[in-house]
Amino acid sequence: MYSPIAGYHKDEENDWVAELACGHFQHVRHNPPWVSRPWVITADGRKSMLGHKLSCKKCNLGAPADII
Repeated sequence: MYSPIAGYHKDEENDWVAELACGHFQHVRHNPPWVSRPWVITADGRKSMLGHKLSCKKCNLGAPADII
């Protein structure tokens, strides 16, 4: 299932986490060369991705919503 990004927060290790509209969270790290998400680095970049749909593995597993 795909769910749009509704917001962001940082985890305890200071990594960005996308808050999906479905209620699940997903890390959105920029960690080249393995993961290239340069948009995560800036506030404007993150804002530009609001509404972008990410594949939510937790929805596919029927997991309950995450809690901050």
